[in-house]
Amino acid sequence: MTDSGVRPSPALHTGSHDLAASPELSRFMTESWAPSLLPDSARVEAYTVTPARRERLSDRFPGERLIVPAGGLTVRSNDCDHRFRPHSAYAWLTGLTGEDQAGAVLVMEPSGAHGHEAVLYLRPRSPRVEGDEEFYRDRRYGEFWVGRRPDLAEAERLTGLRCAHLDALGSPPGRDAATDPELASTLSELRLVKDAWEVGQLQLAVDHTTAGFEDVVRALPRALAHPRGERWIEGVFGLRARAEGNGTGYETIAASGAHACVLHWIRNEGRLDRDDLLLLDAGVETDTLYTADITRTLPLSGRFTPVQRQVYELVLAAQDAGIAALRPGARFRDFHRAAMRVVSEGLAEWGVLKDPAGDLHRRYTLCGSGHMLGLDVHDCAQARAGTYLDGVLEAGQVLTVEPGLYLQPDDETLPAELRGIGVRIEDDLVVTDEGARLLSGALPRSVAGVEEWMGTLLDGHA
Repeated sequence: MTDSGVRPSPALHTGSHDLAASPELSRFMTESWAPSLLPDSARVEAYTVTPARRERLSDRFPGERLIVPAGGLTVRSNDCDHRFRPHSAYAWLTGLTGEDQAGAVLVMEPSGAHGHEAVLYLRPRSPRVEGDEEFYRDRRYGEFWVGRRPDLAEAERLTGLRCAHLDALGSPPGRDAATDPELASTLSELRLVKDAWEVGQLQLAVDHTTAGFEDVVRALPRALAHPRGERWIEGVFGLRARAEGNGTGYETIAASGAHACVLHWIRNEGRLDRDDLLLLDAGVETDTLYTADITRTLPLSGRFTPVQRQVYELVLAAQDAGIAALRPGARFRDFHRAAMRVVSEGLAEWGVLKDPAGDLHRRYTLCGSGHMLGLDVHDCAQARAGTYLDGVLEAGQVLTVEPGLYLQPDDETLPAELRGIGVRIEDDLVVTDEGARLLSGALPRSVAGVEEWMGTLLDGHA
C-alpha cells in the first residue's frame, strides 16, 4: 500500500504478443460497469465443518504462528500454466478448493492463552479503476482472462474468516506447512479419520467413478477400433470426471496387455486387442477435492480366457482376504499381509514359487496392497509411521484394498502362458465399528459379475 492508502498497480502478466493499451482505452475500460454479483456459494456446506478442524490444529501448537499455503501456479510451457489445485491441507482447513486460490495463504495467528485467529491472505479481484489494468490485461490473474475472484468483503462472508490482501502478508516467522515437517505431519494425521461429511464426499466421488467405468465399457467398441485405444479410454473417463467433478484425482491408468504390468502406466498410447485384458485405474475428484481410487481389470472380449481367469481369481481371493482383515484395532499392515499370504500360496501352487514363505512374491506383486484415501489419492502421506503404516485402524478411516499380480512379459521364471498378464482389483472402503463398508460395491468384482456387467453394457454395441 502507498502512503495514500491506494494499492500500487501490480506488474502485469501479459504475453509477448499482447497489444499495448492506449490511455484512452485504459480510461474507457473503467467506465460504466454494473455492480458485480456475489460469488457462487453452492458449496457453503464445506465451510461449516472447517472451524472445528482449525480448532484441532490450534490445540496442537499453542502460541505458535502456523502458515498453510494454498500453493502457487506452475508454468507448463512458456506463458501457459498448469491447472491449479490448492494444497489439500489448505483446502481441508478453509473449504476453499477453486483455481482462484493460487497464491493464497492461511495464517493461524496466536490469540489468547492457547487459541488462534485464522486469517486468510488472498488475492482479491482487482478494481476496475483508472490506473489498474489487471482485470482486463493480466493473463494470470485478470478477471476477464481467468474468471472472477471475490473481493475481501465477499471472501469474509463466504468463509467466515478475516481476510486480508496477499500483499500485506510479507514473510512472517512461524511454522510453514510447506517447509516444517512437524506441522506437515500433524496436518496429515488430523485427516486420518474422516467425518460423516467427508465420507459422503468420498461416496459421491465413488459414484461418479462408477458411472465413468460404465462409460468406458460402453465405449470399448470404438476404443478397440482406434490406433490409440488406451487414450480413447482415458478420454472417455476424463469426460465424466470433468462433467461431474473437478476432474480426475490422479492421472488415469488405461493399461492393456503387457502395459498392465507397469504399475503407473499413464502414457496410454497403446492399441487395444480383444484377446487382452484392460487394467483401468481411475478416480473422479469432486468439486470439494475428495477423490475415488478404483481399479478393475476387464477382458476386452467381454469374457475371460482360462488363463486370464486363473490370474484374476487369485488376485480376487487375495483382495477378499485383505478386506476381511479390516476392522478397528487391526494394524494397518494386517490387510496387506492377509492378501499376500493368499498370493504367495497361489504362486506356490502354480509352481512359480518353491516356498510361499518370505518376500519373494514381491517380484510379482511389486507394491503394497492399499493406502489411505481422501483429499489426496495417497492421503495423509506425511503422517508419521506410528500413526499410519505402523498404526492401528480406526472407525472413519477410508482406504483402498488393491492387491495385484504383474507378470512381466520377459520374466523367464513364469510359464509362457502367464507372461504379460497384469491384474489389479482395487476398491474403496470405510472402516466401521463392525468392520468395513465397501463404498465401491456397485462395480462387480467376481469373474461372473464382471462378464455379466460388461455384457449388459455392451448389448447392442458389440
